[in-house]
Amino acid sequence: MAPQFEDQGGFATRSPSPPVRWATSMVLRRFSSQERVDKRRAKLERARRRQRQPHVVEYFHQVDDGYSHLAAQLLRPLADAYDIELVCHLVPGPLGKNAPEPELLLDLSRYDAAKIAPHYGLHFPAERGAPDAALVELATRILAGAGAAFADVAPLVGDALWSGSMDSLETLAERHSPTDATTASSTVVAGAARRKALGHYSPAMFHYAKEWYWGVDRLYHLENRLRDLGAQRNEGSQLLAQRPAIETGPLRDDGALTLEIYPSVRSPYTAIAFDQAIALAAETGVACKVRPVLPMVMRGAPVTREKGVYIFSDASREARATVPLSKDLPWGKVYDPIGNPVRRCYSLWPWARSQGRGVEFLSTFMHAAFREGINTGRDAGLAHVVEAAGLSWEEARGIVDNDDWEEEIEANRQAMYGFGLWGVPSFRLLDASGAMQLGVWGQDRLWLVSREIQLLLAEPTPSS
Repeated sequence: MAPQFEDQGGFATRSPSPPVRWATSMVLRRFSSQERVDKRRAKLERARRRQRQPHVVEYFHQVDDGYSHLAAQLLRPLADAYDIELVCHLVPGPLGKNAPEPELLLDLSRYDAAKIAPHYGLHFPAERGAPDAALVELATRILAGAGAAFADVAPLVGDALWSGSMDSLETLAERHSPTDATTASSTVVAGAARRKALGHYSPAMFHYAKEWYWGVDRLYHLENRLRDLGAQRNEGSQLLAQRPAIETGPLRDDGALTLEIYPSVRSPYTAIAFDQAIALAAETGVACKVRPVLPMVMRGAPVTREKGVYIFSDASREARATVPLSKDLPWGKVYDPIGNPVRRCYSLWPWARSQGRGVEFLSTFMHAAFREGINTGRDAGLAHVVEAAGLSWEEARGIVDNDDWEEEIEANRQAMYGFGLWGVPSFRLLDASGAMQLGVWGQDRLWLVSREIQLLLAEPTPSS
């Protein structure tokens, strides 16, 4: 029996009424609209020029966050490459309902940062645990007093912190006049207040003209925006943080490796990555196992309005940049399937899989929810999904609304938590013995999965 999760209510309700689902869908469409984004950007740029203001980029740094250390290494290059005024803040991690798994998030930031750093020409120590509290305290005091030198000092402080070297931090402290602990704490509080006032909750974030960009993974969006505005200093220079491409060769597997995909059919990030992940497995010969989970909200995880709006806005930006979209199937025509539509979808999942059309069924459901604006909570909408997946609605209507799926979906969630992840889409790459070689979260990690596949295939097979 699946556990009974607590409904958080409000924006995070896990079972909204049809009118509420419709209203939420209209809000999400608005925040997914490229036309709206373009109009707002043009208006803000006109105001900036009229007031003769610089391009102000604000950055929010958490001392013990792995993603922040990667971002810190690009602060000086960013300020040198673009005609911007860079303002840096110290912040704590996500607070309250914006942080459902704070300890897991910090663990993930270290593991993930070490995995992606080399591909961006950055560095982060592998197998690094949480830094000692005394090191974090001194690092915070140094950065609180860094002032205009923050962009230069932050990567040095991070190097010392993550290498575990108190001697290196003390040397930096001698050079850069750290504040006292009380002042440092006040500086972090002020940074959190500024971040909240601008409408966000996470560290390693860049903010420019009412839009947010997360760390090295979203920096290319900010760079392209600044280039469009003519703020690039050197014409023809490369992006500082171009996302690595997904690789499907040259090596091909014979099914010894397995790619587990943990999707949620309510997740816009899953909707971006699902077809690409399936294609990656097919093109590399890796075995593929799809393990759906409930949306986080339906698992009782709190989601604030600011977090929900950011997720859908960011996902829309990612979709337009990374997914081939046709005029007939644009991104952002959302009809939120939260609640009963998700449950009805999953009630048909075991049957669709038994018919050999499980992947197609999940894919067409997400297309309907995020591109076609179809109300999958109605029989007509679900019938459209079923038939588009090559299945029979007449057969499905006699199966839908069962609860036989709950135990499997919950087992998938527990498996995902077992390797330290909780969000979707998550991916786990297993070797021939079933041992995990990689576990990552996010549609922006498929390129890493693809490269890990090639590395594993290149390893020599032990002789018998």
